Amino acid sequence: MTYYQNMKNLKSQKHFVLVHGAGHGAWCWYKVKPLLESSGHRVTALDMAASGVDMRAIQDVHTLEEYTKPLLDLLEKFPINDKVIIVGHSLGGLNLALAMEKFPEKIYVAVFLTAFMPDIDHRPSFVLDQFNEGKSTEHWLDTQFAPYSSSLQHLTTMSFGPKFMSSKLYQLSPIEDFELAKALARPSSLFIDDLSKTKNYTIGGYGSVTRVFILCDEDKGITEEFQRWMIENHPVKEVIKIDGADHMAMFSKPKELCHCLLEIAHKYA
Repeated sequence: MTYYQNMKNLKSQKHFVLVHGAGHGAWCWYKVKPLLESSGHRVTALDMAASGVDMRAIQDVHTLEEYTKPLLDLLEKFPINDKVIIVGHSLGGLNLALAMEKFPEKIYVAVFLTAFMPDIDHRPSFVLDQFNEGKSTEHWLDTQFAPYSSSLQHLTTMSFGPKFMSSKLYQLSPIEDFELAKALARPSSLFIDDLSKTKNYTIGGYGSVTRVFILCDEDKGITEEFQRWMIENHPVKEVIKIDGADHMAMFSKPKELCHCLLEIAHKYA
């Protein structure tokens, strides 16, 4: 390969940063990461605090910023001229929003994969409040909610049960991936108390970064109806729909998801 070909390849190479949803970890990107890398791109899949192989307990993580620290630390270390494509799944959309607010100049585009997407007109908790409105305990099936401790009753952990995962999140995903999730899923939190006290995100921060939403039409965890409500509430640059994808699109439709991410990189990075 000639010097000029090497330079061309380096110029076309983009850096994807993948952020998992609640209860999951960097492991959930094991199908998508090599697909993106085989297309010549750099990929970093992160564990948020108290997730994946991060040894902290969720009870030691009280705020979204503490939970998001691995992503914030990564972006802070980047040189000024380096930019990334950040992809957030499910709860990971809130990690993206915080990173966009703090480091907008380091992000080409933020991709919300059937993810919670806040706006700039309300507190960051607003999107979660709307999601939870009218939902009975039956919706959550065997998901368990518990206070952090007797002295921290206002902070709540969330642990997905196998019935919830199989019927709401993984119903179209391979059984092997569902079994993997049952073995590796950990308690998490929605950080609603913290987000209800956090200031609105700003036009110059979060609002200045290009956003793309990937919609999954068979998602029973965050339904298509609610995904479209979030898009209408805070319009994005582009909406891409993956047909036949459940909540865990990285398992149910990994090749289609990879294709979407490559197209986004081509358009916006």
